[in-house]
Amino acid sequence: MATTLEDLLSTSNAERFEIVRRAAPLDLEAIADTTYTGVDLSMPALFHRLFWRSFRKTFHRDPVSGQLRGWNVKVEQTGWDRPPAPKRDRRGVALSFGHYEVRSASGLRFPRGWTGEHYLDYRVAGNRFGDLPSRAGYCPLVSVNPSDSDLLLGWEVFNFGGVLVPLNDFWALKREGPIAPGDILPRPDGR
Repeated sequence: MATTLEDLLSTSNAERFEIVRRAAPLDLEAIADTTYTGVDLSMPALFHRLFWRSFRKTFHRDPVSGQLRGWNVKVEQTGWDRPPAPKRDRRGVALSFGHYEVRSASGLRFPRGWTGEHYLDYRVAGNRFGDLPSRAGYCPLVSVNPSDSDLLLGWEVFNFGGVLVPLNDFWALKREGPIAPGDILPRPDGR
C-alpha cells in the first residue's frame, strides 16, 4: 500500500527518517520541469503561524548545461489540497529563494549513515549571502513510493565548511504539474 501525504503528516520524525533511509531514488527525468507543493512536516505550530507551512519547489532541466536545478517559491498559505498561488512582488514576479542543484550522493558521507542516491545542493546554485540558510543546504531527497514521483520527502541537512549538521526537520513535496515556461527563473548569479 502506498504512503500518502496524510501518512507523512501523522508520522513521527523517527518514522520519516526511516522512510528517507529506505526510500527509492528520484526519477530525475520524471521530476524535470515540474512543480511541487511543499509542506513542512516538523517545525512547531508557532513557526507555521508566524512564517509559513507550505511552499513550492520547482525542478528545471537547464537546456544549456543539462543540470537539473530548482528553486523555492513563497506561496499564499491556503493549504495543499490544490496548488497554492505564489506570492508576488510589485512587478508580478513570483518571490523565490533557495536555488539548488539536484546532485548524486554516490560516495558522499551524510549524517546518520544515510546512503541514498540524490540530494539538493544549495551551496553551488549562486544563492546570495542574504539567503544564508539556503547557502548551506545539503538536503537528501527521495521518492516516498517506488516508481512514483508524485510524493517526495526531503530531510534538512546543512553543510558548514564540510561539517554536516542534520536537523530534525522533514518536508514533503506533492506534485502539482509541469512548470510554466514563464515561471522558469535564472540562477541568482545569472548563470
